[in-house]
Amino acid sequence: MSGGTEPAADMRSRRVVIRNPRDFFGGLALIGLALFALWASRDLPGSHGFAFGPGTAPRMFAVLLGGFGVAVAIIGFFTEGPALERFAIRGPFFITAALCVFAATIRPLGLVISSFLTIMVCAAGTEEVRWIEAIICTVALTIFCTLLFPYALNLPFQIWPRF
Repeated sequence: MSGGTEPAADMRSRRVVIRNPRDFFGGLALIGLALFALWASRDLPGSHGFAFGPGTAPRMFAVLLGGFGVAVAIIGFFTEGPALERFAIRGPFFITAALCVFAATIRPLGLVISSFLTIMVCAAGTEEVRWIEAIICTVALTIFCTLLFPYALNLPFQIWPRF
């Protein structure tokens, strides 16, 4: 071998292998979330002496989250763990759709109908859903929400649609 080049087999053996990709990429996601929180709180005034400002807590928690993210990523780099699985889009899609359904229906349809629709859309987020059980659970959660928010917490939610 002339010129200091290495055979292709030696190059492949020196590749960086992440042993626990779930933890490694999860740590990177936490770091990204922490950086976003720091960026989002950049305009808030911080602490002055012993007085906390409105930006102190968000920045403090963002730094802690970033530190934990670094620790998780380092652990994922050096320890053995399961491989990454295929990402399923169904769950996140239906959860996002449920949020949109709730936002679009809470004022015109009221808390009871919008809660019921929202929870049913969430239930569709898995292939393992049993619809009879989902309906029973949805009715129970709708009753709970109806009792909790307007009555127990005294929040001004419209319970039924206005015709």
